Amino acid sequence: MKQHLTATQSQQLALTPQLRQALAVLQMSATELETELADAVESNPLLEWAEDARPLELADINARNDPPEGPSEAAPGGDDNWSSDDTRDEWRESGEEWTRHGGGQVDDDDNPADRQIAEESLQDHLRWQLGLTALSNRDQELGLALIDAIDDDGYLRETLDSIIATLAPDIIAREDELLAVLHLLQQLDPVGCGGNSLGECLSIQLRRLPADTPGVALALRIAGEAIERLPKIGIEGVARQFGCTTADAEQAVALLRTLDPRPGSQIGGIAHDTYVVPDAVIWRQRGLWQAALAGHARPRVTINQEYAQMAGSTTGQDGQYLRGCLQEARWLLKNIEQRGETLLRVVNCLIREQSGFLEFGQQALRPLTLREVAIQLELHESTISRAIARKYVRTPRGTIALRDFFASGIDTGAGEASSTAIQSMIRDLVDAENPRKPLSDAALAEKLKQSGIPVARRTVAKYREALHIPASGQRVRLG
Repeated sequence: MKQHLTATQSQQLALTPQLRQALAVLQMSATELETELADAVESNPLLEWAEDARPLELADINARNDPPEGPSEAAPGGDDNWSSDDTRDEWRESGEEWTRHGGGQVDDDDNPADRQIAEESLQDHLRWQLGLTALSNRDQELGLALIDAIDDDGYLRETLDSIIATLAPDIIAREDELLAVLHLLQQLDPVGCGGNSLGECLSIQLRRLPADTPGVALALRIAGEAIERLPKIGIEGVARQFGCTTADAEQAVALLRTLDPRPGSQIGGIAHDTYVVPDAVIWRQRGLWQAALAGHARPRVTINQEYAQMAGSTTGQDGQYLRGCLQEARWLLKNIEQRGETLLRVVNCLIREQSGFLEFGQQALRPLTLREVAIQLELHESTISRAIARKYVRTPRGTIALRDFFASGIDTGAGEASSTAIQSMIRDLVDAENPRKPLSDAALAEKLKQSGIPVARRTVAKYREALHIPASGQRVRLG
């Protein structure tokens, strides 16, 4: 063996610091962006609050609830609200490059009714515990992505594939890596968070019990194989299915009843309602839906011109430091501007696609995917995912998460119906049922079929459970 030198050529994606910051800013919620601005102003002498802006404080918020009376220059209702064609091409080309390598403003201030109250959420609680683990920086990032996909009840509502797509191109993750971190998250407090179904949620809690706990082995089998049918088959059915005595079945079911089917609800939202800060506003004007960014979604900081001039004339280390701060300030302002422009384009696209939802509610929500919006806006799916992450919009129907505008679809034969619309129909049918004789899942499926929505009974059962509606036997009311 001997040493020798060889020259090879290869291509790889190198994200510049500016593009990395752009991706991070795009994914920030309104409150996270506010914190980022405050930190930037404190650390960068070239940045200062604009004369008409300062850090938002609840006591200082001016409540103006009405939408703007006329269209804003920044929100004409179209697509091309970009500062330049170069910026638009840069985002589009960046998305294409990531794939190859794996991977209008309304100065309405804040509405106190939309402001998020400072209390620890489930996600905050999980992030705090994750930070105390000995995971590598890469695994910490995987954990944060998983936590963002866990809802307030503690359930993981997104697929691992969609989370992997969101992580790219910063992190190219494998499913087994994500699963390893997920298993760790499932052991954090409250135990049971991170499961994707009721059975998995209960199984996680059961595995934390001592192995000699009476009934735990049978309870694990019930959680994994029969938890959805348990209300229907009862103790006798459990005994028949698993070949055990009635006493053993009762013991296992009693153990299951001690567990928490919604572990995430233990954290946050205890004393009062939770409020959010909308990033955009949708209103109706002369029969047309309009959209604009909320006032805090635009850059509320500016560059100190005196220091900027000093940066150009000062030499030595001081001049180098000031010029570095000036470059960082310009990057931040540009990236916040691009964040707003991208967000507004997405909101306008959602208005076009889901005008029926805005007009008539959830039953008119049509199936819509990230890919459809990405194709329309000539952006990458991961860019759309970041743009809607933890973002809310104020509408005449209330403040709505942008993710609520997206829904999977079911083929009805005459077209597709969104899963959200079907769930809304199930809720209405249950609300209108005779409490002495509640509708079974089969009866609900039949009524949906009569309305032109042919779905299987097991699909109805899945949606009913997602709505936290008990089975028909548990809904009987004799009084």
